[in-house]
Amino acid sequence: MILPFVREVLADVEKSPGFQQAASYLKQRRGEPAPSAGRIRLSGLVPAAKALLVPYLHRAVGKPLIVITPANRATEGLFALVESFCELTGVCNPQSVVKLPAYDVMPFENMSPHPEIQEERATTLWKIAAGGAAIVITSMEAAAMRLRPAEHYAGLARTIRHADNIDVDELVQHLNTVGYTAVDVVEMPGQYAVRGGLIDTYPPEADRPLRVELFGDEVESIRKFDPGTQRSSSPVDEVVLLPLTETPVREEVLTEVHARLSGARVQGAAETLRDALAESGVTVFPGWEFYANAGAPNTVFDLLPDAFVFVDEPSSIEAEQDRWWEKVVRRHEQSLVGKLATPEDIFITPEQWNERIARLPGGSLEQLGLLRIARAEAELGLTEGRLEEEACLIEFSSQPTTRFHGSVPGMVEEVRKLTADGQRVLFAAPNTGEMERLADIFTEYQVPFRLGTRTPAPGSETYLDETAYFSGDLTTTTIVRAPLPDGVALPESRLVIFGARDLFDDSEVVVKAPLRRKSKTAAFMSDFRDLALGDYVVHVEHGIGMYQGLKEIQQGDITGEFMVLEFAEGARLYVPLTRLDLIQKYRSGEGVSPPLSRLGGTAWAKTKARVKKAMQDMADELLKLYAVRKAAQGHAFPSDTEWQREFEDSFEFNETDDQITSIADIKRDMESTLPMDRLLCGDVGYGKTEVAMRAAFKAVQDNKQVAVLAPTTVLAFQHFENFKRRFAAFPVTIEMMSRFRTAKQLKEIIERLEQGKVDIVIGTHRILSRDVKFQDLGLLIVDEEQRFGVRHKERLKQLRKEVDVLTMSATPIPRTLHMSMVGLRDMSVIETPPKDRMAIQTVVAAYDEKLVQSALEHELERGGQAYFVHNRVESIYEIAAKIQEMVP
Repeated sequence: MILPFVREVLADVEKSPGFQQAASYLKQRRGEPAPSAGRIRLSGLVPAAKALLVPYLHRAVGKPLIVITPANRATEGLFALVESFCELTGVCNPQSVVKLPAYDVMPFENMSPHPEIQEERATTLWKIAAGGAAIVITSMEAAAMRLRPAEHYAGLARTIRHADNIDVDELVQHLNTVGYTAVDVVEMPGQYAVRGGLIDTYPPEADRPLRVELFGDEVESIRKFDPGTQRSSSPVDEVVLLPLTETPVREEVLTEVHARLSGARVQGAAETLRDALAESGVTVFPGWEFYANAGAPNTVFDLLPDAFVFVDEPSSIEAEQDRWWEKVVRRHEQSLVGKLATPEDIFITPEQWNERIARLPGGSLEQLGLLRIARAEAELGLTEGRLEEEACLIEFSSQPTTRFHGSVPGMVEEVRKLTADGQRVLFAAPNTGEMERLADIFTEYQVPFRLGTRTPAPGSETYLDETAYFSGDLTTTTIVRAPLPDGVALPESRLVIFGARDLFDDSEVVVKAPLRRKSKTAAFMSDFRDLALGDYVVHVEHGIGMYQGLKEIQQGDITGEFMVLEFAEGARLYVPLTRLDLIQKYRSGEGVSPPLSRLGGTAWAKTKARVKKAMQDMADELLKLYAVRKAAQGHAFPSDTEWQREFEDSFEFNETDDQITSIADIKRDMESTLPMDRLLCGDVGYGKTEVAMRAAFKAVQDNKQVAVLAPTTVLAFQHFENFKRRFAAFPVTIEMMSRFRTAKQLKEIIERLEQGKVDIVIGTHRILSRDVKFQDLGLLIVDEEQRFGVRHKERLKQLRKEVDVLTMSATPIPRTLHMSMVGLRDMSVIETPPKDRMAIQTVVAAYDEKLVQSALEHELERGGQAYFVHNRVESIYEIAAKIQEMVP
């Protein structure tokens, strides 16, 4: 909760001469017709000043605001800042601030946008059409996209209230068209299940799935439920089923798309095509979403006809617009669509876009002080009469804040100087840990301050409020919780706001998304829901067969449903659905077709006996190992210390839900007397290393040594650099053992390890050598264990008897995974991707230089990196030269 005095401090921005002049100009033009609405240029605004100004501009004009940025990345950054300033200032509800991103792929590429972007766009367009959007942050490309009328988007969501009467069939049909998936058990967002009088749904943006209980057609109750246990909890009065796509899969939409792309523009031809589609079952194809709105007359400006439109850095948008339109035209020329669908059908042209903007009330937000330049030129006689033409140009006095680069004394000195000069200082911290960190610094240096955010203290139900660290009657320094990376100084308002990066360079501030709990093993559990005719299955008693569907069989007065399996020589077996425990779906490498087993033959029995013998051997080995582990008295690490909490709070990102769960699992294991043996699964970039570093810190805190084992020299070096960066602020000694070290250096490291002078050692299999001895090893972290050889694994087995072991893997081998699933090894799964992780588009195609060039250009244009993997060292320089020629 933001405390009132913070809003009083920020309210001085409205009193500044620049803002008063801008507000007066905009209010005068609020009721004028579009051609004479006039536009204003607000100059001298650093990025944080723009975001702070937007909520106050919205309040001044009393109308919705549309703010247009050059690209999606800028949209994301500005949205987080505006949403935060809405909360800090109290000017508008943060929930009414929405962002409308552009698709992450281009039209005419035969690729569909990522589902998350479709979901975000659909929700935003619904909020706009339903009147729930006060401030819309969008990109130039998204603002140029043609859209359907507001009524279309208003009908994308359904609201269910207690005591309403609903048509279940109509509701199910609607959910299917707006992107929901029918399942047996609802566990993930975007799923629904209907079981008699119960309807389970998991709408996007909801923290928990919801269960609607019907009495006939009347809604008797609506309750949230836990997706893991499926148990209902708190009741709610209503639920809004938000859409997952803005292009619902409806017959009329599909008919329009297919008619356009087949050239069937006349009514009769369209009807014929619709009948043909119904017969063939053809529905959607990759990239069809771009054509769903083709030819529509509307844009986002038409959905908010009364809105004031502000353009962020018009010069940047103009340059980006030219590059973007050139790409769209080039993609169209390379496609086979021709005149059936043109760029003008999907977007308004840059000329139309600029004409439209010029007629709308609002203005531009610019950083460069153009008025000051104009005055200087006028004084030199270079631009006679220019100032009169620029009468609607208003300059704000905003400046970037000082960067301290980690220098606490420098920061303290600057704060004292500013407060002595009568200026108010706000420090924006991204989380509670950073707030406490700043509070500790100010307390240590005896700087009077107060906290402007009412925040629960960690581990308790008490609150850190403005009196928690208050000292002095004239306190002008305040710490608030806000995701502000860079600060701003506003001399006219006597206000300085410092961002997270001003003090600590590498802080990246992100807004924490609502937690979505998933089943722990949901990513690995298989079932029969995706079983199709012709799939191979394994019967416990009879071997490998082919699934041939379900069949009802009459047995006396009872009708039973059976699964039909076909075996060798056309033999068939009918398995009652009550004995599905005997069946498992066959899993193998792609394209492998196993031979069908013979019913009544001996081959399957021999195969089972052979596998059973191998399993017994493995079981004996594992039994001995785990018997030793169970009997062993491992080291029980103590609970978290203050340093541990400080280390975790210094993490510059917000942890995902799965990361938090995994960290708790590992800490619980480490604090037990039983040696830990846990598998941590997660995709590349999902944050496994951060989880491992917290475990390592916990071990080091208890004077134990840590070994981090990586399969390659490069990976070991990466871990070494990451660990050094994260542990830099703490007295922890970290060394690396790999071929990057000389024999002399390795010898010295081994000696220091044995003496206990090295806390964490990171390296390749060299760590497992017999000459490497630890004084007191407490934790072994193994990255991608399956990539080590048999000899190395034997050494690992010996270590497992004595110390805690954490194994990390993005692709665990089946044996390791199975051991975790049956409980021989503990497992934690990180399935939640970090915020802003770019969507992955996978295309398998023959080598084509134009395709490679297009892919590289697309990645570089969005500001990303590209890796080109070549399989021959001899010709690598030749390939490098080709790539240099493709993308100079």
